Amino acid sequence: MEASQFKWTFTWSFNKGQLKVNPPLGRALIEDALLRFLLKKDYELETGHEYKFTISAKF
Repeated sequence: MEASQFKWTFTWSFNKGQLKVNPPLGRALIEDALLRFLLKKDYELETGHEYKFTISAKF
């Protein structure tokens, strides 16, 4: 995931509902919106696939 000068990788554990975002620098910018999206769309995503999506938020 990229935004401005920030770049993150994340791991979503389907069965546990756990999200890990690295590196921690700037993580707060995307973590809540990404978690809400994944919890809502979990049943549509398949393990091992790569996905692209856009998260927009107001600051």
